[in-house]
Amino acid sequence: MSKLLVFCLDALCTSDIDTMKSLSNFKFLFEKGSFVKHVEPIYPTLTYPCHCTILTGRTVQGHGIPHNEIVDVEDDHAPWYSLRSQIQCRTLMDVAHEYGKKTCSLTWPVSGGADIDYNMPMIVPISYQGDDPGQFYVNYSTQEILDRYFWKYQHLLQGEDRNLDRFTMSLALDILEDYGQPDIMLVKMCDLDTVKHCEGVHHELVKKQLAKHNEEFGRLLEAIRRFGDFEETNFVILGDHGQQDIERHINFNLLLKENGWITTDENNRLLDWKAYCHSASMSGWIQLKDPNDHQLRQQMADFLKRIQADPQYNLGYVFTKEQAQQQFGLVSDAIDFVIEGKLPMSFDSTLAGKDLFEEYLKPGWHHSKASHGYLPFRDETTVFVAAGKNIQQGVVIERSSMLNEASTMAAMLGMEMNDTEGSPWVEMIKQ
Repeated sequence: MSKLLVFCLDALCTSDIDTMKSLSNFKFLFEKGSFVKHVEPIYPTLTYPCHCTILTGRTVQGHGIPHNEIVDVEDDHAPWYSLRSQIQCRTLMDVAHEYGKKTCSLTWPVSGGADIDYNMPMIVPISYQGDDPGQFYVNYSTQEILDRYFWKYQHLLQGEDRNLDRFTMSLALDILEDYGQPDIMLVKMCDLDTVKHCEGVHHELVKKQLAKHNEEFGRLLEAIRRFGDFEETNFVILGDHGQQDIERHINFNLLLKENGWITTDENNRLLDWKAYCHSASMSGWIQLKDPNDHQLRQQMADFLKRIQADPQYNLGYVFTKEQAQQQFGLVSDAIDFVIEGKLPMSFDSTLAGKDLFEEYLKPGWHHSKASHGYLPFRDETTVFVAAGKNIQQGVVIERSSMLNEASTMAAMLGMEMNDTEGSPWVEMIKQ
């Protein structure tokens, strides 16, 4: 019976392909399988929405996860999306269960409480610094997996040298040895994304991180050789989005504040607002306090048109909420307009900064050198490469959509997933 291993590298870029081809375990997939060189994600190209698309084949209007965070003008500490119940449609894992298959998902976003046989979701809050990460997994992970392994590896989520990828790999290898190979296994790695955020897309440390991921993938291959069924397995390496080096930065809410859209007190605390800019990292969402005020909407449209005409602001794209939905399937109550830079530009929602273009972000913080959240067709795009039992050898697709990934992976296992917005890359699948 055919099986599937998905090794997801957060922020894997098309520009990483040459390095991957030089690394022993990744090279195996390129030589024996097929790949899509430019995979265009959905909009916005943020981690959680894209991970939902990978498993559903739907844009935001289909799966309902528009951002990593549940954005809220009044709450600077709104939680991140984390629960499977927040996804509004079927996933690849749901389809697998309908076909009677065993499933495993490790560190996959928006999977808390999912009906997955072996599930350890990405659920610890990103800002959590305490010594009890286990509290966040209770009731949202597979209890048997939590009981069996968490005591053994929780130290990898604690202290200054904590590392989620090491935790994920430890679980993956133990599950393969102790339970055998599930029919579908998702393993999501984070560190490539972190390195690019901190150092930039083409830094030498990116190659070193790819080499680490190559070694990790090699251990998964060996575990499947020892405890699974290597010859029956389809191996997939994919990214959720690319990243771009940031050339400009703007604190857009300060511009709104200067022009009377936002009012704060002397300590820069929000008092009132007519319009507010939420950061989607390399795009911005303008929310109107009264979205039914047509005069206010027209005033904002005119304001954005003036800003776009002034080159100092580097505003290259302006979409109404209707255009965002029609062109990209992007919907949210927090969106009345979407804006993006002409040159790659990050947006911040601060009210406390003093300089509209202030580069106050600290080294190592996730906007500092490179980021994502930009339009899907802008470089850098991401990648999909596959090899194994049901994969043709030597097929190269130059450019296509992430919407096709879920149904393609379903087809590898002889399953149909017909309720997606994409269609399978049939040229990659052995008939």
